[in-house]
Amino acid sequence: MVRPQDTVYSIAWRYGLDFHDLARWNHIGPDFRITVGQTLILAPVAATAAAPPLKVPKPPPATASAKPPVVASALSWVWPTDRLSAPQAVSGGGILLPGRVGQDIRAASSGRVVYNGIGIRGYGNLIIIKHGENLLSAYAHTREPLVHDGQEVALGQVIAHMGEGAPQKPVLYFEIRRNGKPVDPLAFLPITK
Repeated sequence: MVRPQDTVYSIAWRYGLDFHDLARWNHIGPDFRITVGQTLILAPVAATAAAPPLKVPKPPPATASAKPPVVASALSWVWPTDRLSAPQAVSGGGILLPGRVGQDIRAASSGRVVYNGIGIRGYGNLIIIKHGENLLSAYAHTREPLVHDGQEVALGQVIAHMGEGAPQKPVLYFEIRRNGKPVDPLAFLPITK
């Protein structure tokens, strides 16, 4: 059930879904408009028993001349904030980066802001940036956001300042998702001494 301040992006994020799939399953238009009280389904509707099975073509065998698929790591990435200590892994994906209240939070890669708000419980003010078709980065426990929904941001651009997470400590929760699923952000970020 859609609640006040929910968006297609925030609902997809909350349930670990790709927002494109959520929109398609619920016949939501390209403006991604939803209304409070609207009921959304969170999975594809099962095919009826009368429907013929889909035939999925097998991919052609790999050849030496075949180009590898473009991967997300081909994008340039930077650390989303200055680190005062080693990042702390969080179960289920993401990392915590302790810091100082008010320190800069930067876009870890270039992209477009698709969410900026407090509608997802447990994340405080959350900013989500979309990078290409299948990658999102999330910045939780921010304050003083400097960006808005739909805004294009550049690699390293300051998007907010660090706020406080639980238990009232200055921290940035940072996460990268591919196709709606959390992936190890350390695999994307540059190795520094």
